Amino acid sequence: MKKFFTICLAALSFNLLAQIEGTDFPSMETETVEDEVINIPADIGDKYSLLAMAYSKKAEKDLSTWFSPVYNKFIRESTGVFASFSYDINVYFIPMFTGVKAAATKAAKKKTAKELDPLLIPNILFYKGNLKPYKEALEFDKKDVPYIFLVDTDGKIAYASSGACSDKKIEEIEEFLDSL
Repeated sequence: MKKFFTICLAALSFNLLAQIEGTDFPSMETETVEDEVINIPADIGDKYSLLAMAYSKKAEKDLSTWFSPVYNKFIRESTGVFASFSYDINVYFIPMFTGVKAAATKAAKKKTAKELDPLLIPNILFYKGNLKPYKEALEFDKKDVPYIFLVDTDGKIAYASSGACSDKKIEEIEEFLDSL
């Protein structure tokens, strides 16, 4: 019975996220480790963008499961015979600092610059501010999981998922990009 409940809950979560596909991604001001401001989706509309977002410490742990697979599939430049299999998309991991935690943004930037693989640092953006508009627009119903969005060049959500990374989720993103 517990397994059945878990499967139903997962299906419901997937369906809820699927409902936001085709809607506008809400405007969001973020910053790089070097304090450069990047407005999403306005500043990234040159190509599709994969956005992986988390707003709690536990969700950040699951967010980190996306680092290596996403880097290997969508960031790392392929060369030689594999160059034609690469994807030309923006990729950003966005930890969100809201409420009292917003004061920790500067320390998080320093820690990221010091501890994270330098190859990933350009793909990390920090959001500091109010969570409510994103929670409502993006249907952030569980604080303990990351949310993944593929945003098109018009700023519309083309694909949405949540939770830890899996081969199936990476394949779904690849299949979508391959269909373009």
